[in-house]
Amino acid sequence: MILELDCGNSFIKWRVVDEVLASTVEGGVVGSDEQLLAALAGKMASALSYCRLVSVRTDEETQSLISRLEAALGVCCVRAMPSDELGGVRNGYTEYRRLGMDRWLAVVGAYHLARKPCLVIDLGTAVTSDLVTGKGEHLGGFICPGMPLMRNQLRTHTRRIRYDDSAAEQALHDTAPGRSTAEAVERGCLLMLRGFVQSQVELAAEHLGSEFEVFLTGGDAQLVQEAVPRARVLPDLVFVGLAIACPLR
Repeated sequence: MILELDCGNSFIKWRVVDEVLASTVEGGVVGSDEQLLAALAGKMASALSYCRLVSVRTDEETQSLISRLEAALGVCCVRAMPSDELGGVRNGYTEYRRLGMDRWLAVVGAYHLARKPCLVIDLGTAVTSDLVTGKGEHLGGFICPGMPLMRNQLRTHTRRIRYDDSAAEQALHDTAPGRSTAEAVERGCLLMLRGFVQSQVELAAEHLGSEFEVFLTGGDAQLVQEAVPRARVLPDLVFVGLAIACPLR
């Protein structure tokens, strides 16, 4: 079985894939290296034969995790590295190494699935948007704050905005004008997020024509799905690109 990791600054998303059945056996999200090793301990660890990962951490932090995984699990870990071309997609950044690896692999994964022009929107702590032509030319994209950043900025810089995560979750059950601070903030941020997504679809039509695929990924993808009914919601899109970047053979 294959261990796949998406190592962000705050969390590590992981899954174990059966390469024979091409299906996910187990997975989850953890907040530290220790939690990851604990989740993989026991019977699952002995069944792992290979590990591939993408990381936006520093080289030192990433290498530390790799060393711990190899020592604890006895598997070879392969890390996806920046490239100017991968899976038929040409990196559109002037300095291709500056494009975030998770973002790059999501783009590569989307093009691999669509084989046509596509718009890729990743909705996490930050929101990224990327456009790819039918010939695999990455046109670049945009970065803006996601729900967590918008929420935290208002909580941090506005004294009277104070509410807990439970209130935030409840507030997002509707988009009617808010009748409490939590509702006003959460629904306002959500509408801004949906507005950004809708503007990206309009922009994509200008640059890609009318026939393009829309991919939504990231933890908050479900929040904006209503704004783009035609979109494909794929939480594991980065892992599609990771398999292309780090094939077994």
